[in-house]
Amino acid sequence: MDVQKTLDAGGLQTPRDRRIVEEILDLLKDVAQGRAGEDHIPALETLAEEVREKGKDPAAVKTGEDIFGTLSEFGEVFRSHVETHNCATGDCLRLAPAPCQMACPSGIDVPTYVTLIGHGKDAEAIEVIRKDNPFPWVCGLVCTRPCEFMCVRGRMDTPISIKFLKGFAAERALSHREYANPEKAPDKEKKVAVIGAGPGGMTAAYYLALKGYGATVIEDLPMAGGMMMVGIPRYRLPREVIDREVEMIRDLGVEFRFNTRFGRDVTMETLREEGFEAFFFAIGAHRSFDMNIPGEKDYPEVLSSVGFLKAVALGDRRLPGKRVAVIGGGNVAIDAARTSLRLGAEEVTVAYRRTHNEMPADVEEVEQAEEEGIRFSFLTVPIEVMGENGHMTGLKCLRAELVKREGSDRMSPRPVEGSDFVMDVDAIIVAIGQRVDVDCMTDGLCDLKWTRRTTFDVNRVSMETSEPGVFAGGDAVTGPATVVEAIGAGKRAAEAIDRYFGGIPQPQMPPVPVRRRRVEQLIVPASTKMALKRPEMPLLNLDRRRVTFQQVELGYSENQVREEARRCLRCDICMRCGKCVEVCRDKMGVDALQFGHLDFDHPHPTDFRHTEDVCILCGACATNCPNDAMRMEDVEGERVLSLCGTVLNRQKLQYCKGCGAVLGPAKYLDFVRRRTRGVAQRTGDRDLCENCVRQKEAEKLQMEGAVPGGPGTRPSRR
Repeated sequence: MDVQKTLDAGGLQTPRDRRIVEEILDLLKDVAQGRAGEDHIPALETLAEEVREKGKDPAAVKTGEDIFGTLSEFGEVFRSHVETHNCATGDCLRLAPAPCQMACPSGIDVPTYVTLIGHGKDAEAIEVIRKDNPFPWVCGLVCTRPCEFMCVRGRMDTPISIKFLKGFAAERALSHREYANPEKAPDKEKKVAVIGAGPGGMTAAYYLALKGYGATVIEDLPMAGGMMMVGIPRYRLPREVIDREVEMIRDLGVEFRFNTRFGRDVTMETLREEGFEAFFFAIGAHRSFDMNIPGEKDYPEVLSSVGFLKAVALGDRRLPGKRVAVIGGGNVAIDAARTSLRLGAEEVTVAYRRTHNEMPADVEEVEQAEEEGIRFSFLTVPIEVMGENGHMTGLKCLRAELVKREGSDRMSPRPVEGSDFVMDVDAIIVAIGQRVDVDCMTDGLCDLKWTRRTTFDVNRVSMETSEPGVFAGGDAVTGPATVVEAIGAGKRAAEAIDRYFGGIPQPQMPPVPVRRRRVEQLIVPASTKMALKRPEMPLLNLDRRRVTFQQVELGYSENQVREEARRCLRCDICMRCGKCVEVCRDKMGVDALQFGHLDFDHPHPTDFRHTEDVCILCGACATNCPNDAMRMEDVEGERVLSLCGTVLNRQKLQYCKGCGAVLGPAKYLDFVRRRTRGVAQRTGDRDLCENCVRQKEAEKLQMEGAVPGGPGTRPSRR
């Protein structure tokens, strides 16, 4: 479908048909460029129907049919352009989301809030974040930062420290009492029960409350937070951080019922009797998997990681043992090991069946554990818990080797026969995975479908279960995952519940993140952009880390935060299409743009400083940039070339000696003269504009024609 080609082909002879097709083209351009409003799609449908039914020219009728069919087939894509200002398919360069935003499970507009932080507008940054995530401070401390793994700056040196910038802004906004809730919609007089006060459940309650629904959160624990509260140790996530952000949700009118277990204290029947018409289950995955080895169930010193961390969070600070083995390689295993050390364990060993490089735990968490003295035993497979007189005495293990398994890209451990040995430990904490506790789900939900992993079987787009009006999300759907993934699920569920109450069909395609703003760029010289480095996170001193639960990561200073924000490449504006590089290299023959980071698959060195040495400021790159990322402007007597605020080149302007018009930088003028040598007429004066040159030539000819007997005089008729 190409409306422009239809117009250019000249097949529209009827003025009325041509006018309608031109209006359709204008509306399509608005949608494609993110300028469309709520009325654009209905207007397109009306115009397409009109020209299809009443058009005189066959080309016009076909255009109407094509538009109508396209809107029917790709309606969600068009609506995404209007509602999110992002292209769902990635085909529209101007509306392609930044990689960091696309990687965020909750869809936060990362470039916008990072730039706002760079401008010193922390409260505005938090306002942007909370449109997609109600826990910016929590995520600023414990997020697994998938956004940073996709950060384009990482192709140059290191990713932007997105996570810690978020945490700084949230803490600053709260400290200055500038952390505010958005306005609520009018009360819709509908009630929703949210089962589970973890990040997924509270996120759903937050967005439901903003939409005007009465949300009640039912929680088995005596406080809100779920696994954030009882699964993440205080040295990573202080309790007051969770409490402050939970209180913001409570201020919206969300009701919490603690010490209330679904299936025991309340059921689907009793909740429906209370008037609840929709339900969101975010019950987490609070049961640990067993190792299924001899002796595991015979000794009280064998603990589950979930139970151990929960007990510590609720105030039970008893030492599990003097010599502790933690089985597993994920973040929970590292948390259990570091917690044991803080409780007084003399020796803590993490036993993992694969190698160091294959540990799924966060790299920084592993490094901090190693600094604190946690030992690691890799390629180690437990085979038996040993003991006597009712108490364990050691853990029998086998060494393993990694082998290639058919149908899998990941190397798998294979025990080496005869390599058995005994680890001298007096306590074991098992952290090899978690599962959903389904015992509470048997009452009133007979038709609920489950996956083979015993998680809720849901539509991953709308979070709907097989039961009408029942939705689910978080670890109860994905299995053990992350805080930010649960937040994303809660947000999608709130949107789906709103559609359910409104009788609106659920979406068929995954949600596209919303571009919240297009903030003005931070102006940074190229030399500064290249010199700025990601700051190291200051940590609590090692001795105190080993014996207390004080927060380990102390946070950046304000100056570090502002400087780190200036490293951002603003990928919401620069779409990395490479047109600027191509036109400079292939058309102009200058090759001034050394932007190796634009090549996603094979990035090579980038040096913004190179541009100033070679660039002639011709403006070809800016002219061919589809999204105004590359700009060339005349500012205070200089011509300035910038890429998303990074000043690549600036040179003084030359002016016409005759009229004062701008000629351009000397480097550009020299380039033009070299390229036009032998073609343009030499004037003898290099400091005049074209108009003044013409005027000077005209005056010269006029003077030559006025001299008697000169070359320009005519013979007398006498």
